[in-house]
Amino acid sequence: MISRFFKISSAFLILLCVLACSNPKQETATLLIYGGTIYTVDSTSVTVEAVATKDNKILFAGSLEEAETYKNEQTKLIDLKGKTMTPGLIEGHGHFMGLGYNELNLDLMNTTSYQAIVDAVAERVKTAQPGEWIVGRGWHQSKWDSMPAETVHGFQTHHLLSEVSPENPVYLKHASGHAGFANAKAMEIAGLQNLALDGVKKYEVEGGEVLVDASGRPTGVFNERAQTLITQHIPEKTPESDAKAFQLAVEACHKNGITSFHDAGIGKETIALYEKMKSEDKMHTRIYAMLTGWEKDLLNDWYKKGIMVDEDHLFTIRSVKLNCDGALGSRGAWLLEPYSDRPDHFGHETLPMEFVKETSLNGLKHGFQVCAHAIGDRANREILDRYEMAFKELPDMANDHRFRIEHAQHLHPDDIPRFAELNVIPAMQAVHMSSDRPWAIDRLGEKRIKEGAYMWQDLLQSGVPIVNGTDVPVEPINPIASFYASVSRKTLKGTPEGGYEPEQKMTRAQALKSYTLDAAYGAFEDHIKGSISVGKLADFTIYDQDIMTVGEEKILDTKVVMTIFDGKVVYDNKK
Repeated sequence: MISRFFKISSAFLILLCVLACSNPKQETATLLIYGGTIYTVDSTSVTVEAVATKDNKILFAGSLEEAETYKNEQTKLIDLKGKTMTPGLIEGHGHFMGLGYNELNLDLMNTTSYQAIVDAVAERVKTAQPGEWIVGRGWHQSKWDSMPAETVHGFQTHHLLSEVSPENPVYLKHASGHAGFANAKAMEIAGLQNLALDGVKKYEVEGGEVLVDASGRPTGVFNERAQTLITQHIPEKTPESDAKAFQLAVEACHKNGITSFHDAGIGKETIALYEKMKSEDKMHTRIYAMLTGWEKDLLNDWYKKGIMVDEDHLFTIRSVKLNCDGALGSRGAWLLEPYSDRPDHFGHETLPMEFVKETSLNGLKHGFQVCAHAIGDRANREILDRYEMAFKELPDMANDHRFRIEHAQHLHPDDIPRFAELNVIPAMQAVHMSSDRPWAIDRLGEKRIKEGAYMWQDLLQSGVPIVNGTDVPVEPINPIASFYASVSRKTLKGTPEGGYEPEQKMTRAQALKSYTLDAAYGAFEDHIKGSISVGKLADFTIYDQDIMTVGEEKILDTKVVMTIFDGKVVYDNKK
């Protein structure tokens, strides 16, 4: 009898142990979000009712009933009240400090004429000290309502600008960043004002040109690498202005629902600034940085050190940015055939292709992704060729390279399938189509536009993901504008009816993925972000309406109402 009792007791204890081991204490959430449509960008479930997070990680995504089992008295609750949430948006190609400094300097993004630029500078002169540089960015002659009477190669001349700023050197970068406009005082400081080349229509430097008038005098427009003739004389930024610009960039990201940012080309000083910001707990946007290819010593130093993948997922360096041609607006994009509106000109090869191959080989050897800027069809072809040479030379190191081409804006039809064949990722900013397409046809002609420009759906169907973004400060950082462009193929004014080349539209699911999971893939980070999946980082963007179902004509009315970064609310437009 006693023996039987002990057997029953032992069995009971074993059962209790099994139950205890199979039902560990339920984890509790620090944040519970519910009450609206939540798009996961996770293949297992398109939408969920609720998301529970613990600290900075996603703990659960599914039904509200089950999510509530993770709740206790300390859990913070966010009722979406019918609003929509997605994974935190990722700016797939931008210039972080350019975003910040655009807030500090003269912002010419919305100017619609040369006179508007002159007026903006004249206003700034009133508060500037004599001799103080006035700098700005954002003008684009192809977007103006009208052109001035005097132009050279489709660009304005400096005379009106120089009249309103005789004592202040002025340098205004083109919206693309691939050209700049200087006044007489700036050119005088650079020793260029008296340059005269009788009968010469252009003055070329390696990788760029100074536009000159019929008398051979500079017009004030400096294209591509010729910009350094002026910019080398602009005073250095200060630590104080850098810190302010950084903070303004973070705030702009939060306001626009951006939780991660692919910073397309930074140097030693910027790396030091970011490390300082992180050490001071001010890195509240995840930065995936590309080393600038202009600094060979910097690249060699990092090849020796190896990639830096931040365990806090705040500041990672594992890629190299190469600037291989210019922009279409400034006619700097490198083309296979001449410009339709400038038949003697093919654009600029701004970086030797030998260096592209050399960097590709070094990237494979040392684990660095290569991201090459290419807008023109020749630049895209030449880069694909150099990538392919490197992959064939080092096949064992090219298994998961995730090399990218930044912009991939204009492609020869023969090169479109090569992206998938070589597993090269196109990082394309959809909003460029909205801004550029109305005038880009003048540069390329109808045939080249229709067969090879902004070929989103063809690239997606070939089997490659697209990384979306804005190229801020070339365009405003607003992701809603880029989402709208992706799905409508229209300008931000809603034209034309049906969109430009509508067969290349993205679906809304593709567009959202290009701003989340595919952008994360383009940075080797799809295992930690880009979808609302258990174990991933708790970064979310919340909107006032459902961008996936609202009428196309209402998409641009969408507002980001809340941004959650690292499990914390960092932007709330109700505050």
